[in-house]
Amino acid sequence: MVEPATDTIASTKLVPLLKDELDIVIPTIRNLDFLEMWRPFFEPYHLIIVQDGDPSKIIKVPDGFDYELYNRNDINRILGPKASCISFKDSACRCFGYMVSKKKYIFTIDDDCFVAKDPSGKAINALEQHIKNILSPSTPFFFNTLYDPYREGADFVRGYPFSLREGAPTAVSHGLWLNIPDYDAPTQLVKPLERNTRYVDAVLTIPKGTLFPMCGMNLCFDRDLIGPAMYFGLMGDGQPIGRYDDMWAGWCTKVICDHLGLGVKTGLPYIYHSKASNPFVNLKKEYKGIFWQEEIIPFFQAATLPKDCTSVQKCYIELSKQVKEKLGKVDPYFDKLADAMVTWIEAWDELNPAGAPAKVSNGKA
Repeated sequence: MVEPATDTIASTKLVPLLKDELDIVIPTIRNLDFLEMWRPFFEPYHLIIVQDGDPSKIIKVPDGFDYELYNRNDINRILGPKASCISFKDSACRCFGYMVSKKKYIFTIDDDCFVAKDPSGKAINALEQHIKNILSPSTPFFFNTLYDPYREGADFVRGYPFSLREGAPTAVSHGLWLNIPDYDAPTQLVKPLERNTRYVDAVLTIPKGTLFPMCGMNLCFDRDLIGPAMYFGLMGDGQPIGRYDDMWAGWCTKVICDHLGLGVKTGLPYIYHSKASNPFVNLKKEYKGIFWQEEIIPFFQAATLPKDCTSVQKCYIELSKQVKEKLGKVDPYFDKLADAMVTWIEAWDELNPAGAPAKVSNGKA
């Protein structure tokens, strides 16, 4: 049985890495008491809280944190008609935080994720490990059997081409979870008591041409390199599907990273996922996606982008056209989603004009 770390106070006196270059984005419908456990690690950073659901509800944030809080009224005010691309009553709304951030890096975490312990019992500073992952290169073009060769105590193995040892810029660091695994509803139903107790001390680059199921509850990315691709789609209220928001973003992001020569890492750090969601509710949200993914994944596996797609925005608009053309035949939802992908890029570019200085935030603290 794994337990969350209880003594994180011992982790004070840390030197926060990238303190002025990273925002922490948290989607929530409840008071953020969980931040007390993360205080030694998160307090030096700026938080962007995206409140889902009823905008009249007051969300309490512990004292001492520097934050902006956006609710649905704020999203509508800031984006106007383009707010239609931001999901409602779904954690996919977190991507609004990516859009309004003015920092180079984003770390996003769910409010039911606590500080995990490594095998020695030490509290894991997940953010610090993500930063180490993202600041070191990736190896998407040739697999290193000692995993991440840039970690302390590792290197490139015999037979690894010297011409590839500089690696590629890392765009995404995807972390994992102890306790409650990130299972789909059918797996939850047949394994209701299963818990992940395995701590694997490894970080690896996902090879070029290989897709993966990206989970958004312990995720860090370079906003400058890949931010416009981190759209979590149309999910939740009024949509026929849920719980595929991070999957969609992951598939789009990986295709674009492969095209642009960027790397995606997975493995460390672990967080402690405290709460299993209701599998019957999840099944209702997922059931169309469970069928659709058998066509969505081959679509992304076969997707190619033309050479003139030299920016993330150009890649994403091209991908939206292919979604409409190929997946629109699966269900009309994908026509709507393709249109929302274009709206997302338009909104992103409006809030993030090329070469513009950082703006004062619109949110409330």
